[in-house]
Amino acid sequence: MEFQAKWIRPQTGLGDVCPVFRKQWKTNAERPAAKAELIITAVGVYEARLNGARVGDFVLAPGWTSYEKRLQYQTYDITGMLQEENCLEVTVGKGWARSPMPGFADNEEKKQRLAQPCGLFAEIRLTDAEGNETVMGTDASWQYGESPIRFSEIYDGEHYDARVCPETWSDAVEYERSCENLIPQEGEKIREMERVQAKRIFVTPAGETVVDFGQEVTGYVEFTVDAKAGQAVKLLHGEVLDREGNFYRDNYRDAKAELQYICRDGVQTWHPSLTFFGFRYVKLEEFPGEARPEQFTAIAVYSEMKQTGRLRCGVPELNQLFSNIFWGQKGNFLDVPTDCPQRDERLGWTGDAEVFVKTASYNFDVETFFNKWLHDLAADQFASGAVGHVVPDYLQNQTPSAAWGDAAAICPWQIYQTYGSRKVLEDQFESMKKWVGYITHATTTPNLWTGGEHYGDWLGLDAPSGSYKGSSREDLIASAFYALSTQLVIKAGQVLGEDVTAYERLYQDIVKAFRAAYPEYRTQTEYTVAVWFGLAENPQQSADELAAMVKRDGCQLKTGFVGTPFLLHVLSGYGYTDLAYTLLLRKEYPSWLYPVIKGATTIWEHWDGIMEDGGFWSVDMNSFNHYAYGSVADWVYEEAAGIRPLEPGFSRVQVAPKPDRRLGWLEASIETRNGLVRSRWEYQEDGVRYEIETEMPAVIVIDGVSHQLSAGTYTFWGEA
Repeated sequence: MEFQAKWIRPQTGLGDVCPVFRKQWKTNAERPAAKAELIITAVGVYEARLNGARVGDFVLAPGWTSYEKRLQYQTYDITGMLQEENCLEVTVGKGWARSPMPGFADNEEKKQRLAQPCGLFAEIRLTDAEGNETVMGTDASWQYGESPIRFSEIYDGEHYDARVCPETWSDAVEYERSCENLIPQEGEKIREMERVQAKRIFVTPAGETVVDFGQEVTGYVEFTVDAKAGQAVKLLHGEVLDREGNFYRDNYRDAKAELQYICRDGVQTWHPSLTFFGFRYVKLEEFPGEARPEQFTAIAVYSEMKQTGRLRCGVPELNQLFSNIFWGQKGNFLDVPTDCPQRDERLGWTGDAEVFVKTASYNFDVETFFNKWLHDLAADQFASGAVGHVVPDYLQNQTPSAAWGDAAAICPWQIYQTYGSRKVLEDQFESMKKWVGYITHATTTPNLWTGGEHYGDWLGLDAPSGSYKGSSREDLIASAFYALSTQLVIKAGQVLGEDVTAYERLYQDIVKAFRAAYPEYRTQTEYTVAVWFGLAENPQQSADELAAMVKRDGCQLKTGFVGTPFLLHVLSGYGYTDLAYTLLLRKEYPSWLYPVIKGATTIWEHWDGIMEDGGFWSVDMNSFNHYAYGSVADWVYEEAAGIRPLEPGFSRVQVAPKPDRRLGWLEASIETRNGLVRSRWEYQEDGVRYEIETEMPAVIVIDGVSHQLSAGTYTFWGEA
């Protein structure tokens, strides 16, 4: 697109105050606009208002991308908003572009980002009935002033003074900034998606007044208050209460996560607009009058994704786990698949994304979401082929970790499998090959991946004292993922009609070298990845040994980020479905249901984020909204309910449920690109009743007997 606009900024810095830019014009009475569009983006995040009304419903626009290479702009139809006299006002906050992210590290990229001035780029395009176009682009004729937003930043929150109305306007100035990185909106827009009413307001043993929404959300609080001008509202956000029942927020680290609001006279309703928080509880540091629950609403903000998956069963605690998984995804799929939404981090960790991508794609329609993020991954990929730990890459670490960097291959392949479009492979194939090429050249041992720096089986429960890494050998994990990514390059290349002969030879060499180097396995995770990635020479024997190890460990998992997503799959795939269910249904620590028993409403970063005695795992790294372990849901879809695609996009599907009496009943459904598939089973007195609904051809397997069926709804009876 050809632009006439120029980047503009304030003449002088306004400190912490967010500038508001404006453009005024009169409608041409002789040639009124038949069509009017606003094309806009910013260095930071913006909110646009035309004649006092908000333009669009995109929150935190223009979203988060690898800004230097890919900065999205949005196009809004404003035809119906025009009046005889018009005033466009755009307030710009720091957002992801100019906030001090991450809070725990400094590098040159961060310093340069923070040194950027606030910037706005916009065009108002007016087209009359005859097709004549008038363009009013940002330039020195636009003005700016101080907005009521006195401070706004991703980690620390927002301060707003409702008494402020910009009265002094100055001319903006142009500044040199390239337009070559501007791209049309590519990802899903971020929106206010749900509203959660406050459940209660209570006073803690420490005398604090706290609002409890009953559900952890990502977004912000909207409140209504009757106040006098100058009275203050101050809110602090938190995820959990401490063991005494007091407000707790030490795990936010240096993120202040606060709202400050200075009231005008009268009844007023307000919420922030240029930042977000992760929270369940809000502490009222200051609030005029006596607070009541009906005055507070939590607004959940996340990418506009359609829910496609549903899970329900006869165990209430398991249903709560399912809810936690869905809420964890919503809370961390705010334009980028982040690790957590609350502390001074909120980064797009590649490892979390790759372990959860299958579950994510069953729960919600995330094709557009991941396509956009993967484009940023490729854009930020180093010339060596290395993939950073986070995307957008705010860490700038050129020493990648296995399982994290492998998102370059795993995520595109899974998106293709779930949705069936080759485009993601076409877009990412070069990136996938570059990643495998990096490993091939970086390793110290041909056909294995040795000598690197890795996260290992991050947070594995068999970790040595003082370590965050499990006891699984890092080189074994790295070599296993080297094999997996190479295999996925082969598969993607075959879909695209590429010559992958060299990769086929490489893969054979990796498998041979892996089996020679690692003839035996020492941990649950080592067994799991060796079997699941097809590297174990005798997979049934290895699965038998894994099951025996799990039983020796007291029928409890010891896995971390790397092993957990595949553990139940390996067990149920090799004859140990009963044991897989035992792990899923375990309520004692460590287990998926232990946090549920402790009151979790999202997935925790640690199996024991809140320990059995009510204490906390740590202060420095203890998120209560960290979706990765929610990857267990893909086992529920694929194994417990038995739904899996036989062809990409679910054009053909298999439904082969594996019921367990302890659940009583289970129902799962996925809305796919080719229609709905639903699997339900229920234990009854004379057996198991199966009800399968499919809108595409299906292979239905009941008690080992296969049925090739067309679309329809079918009922079967099986052995109890």
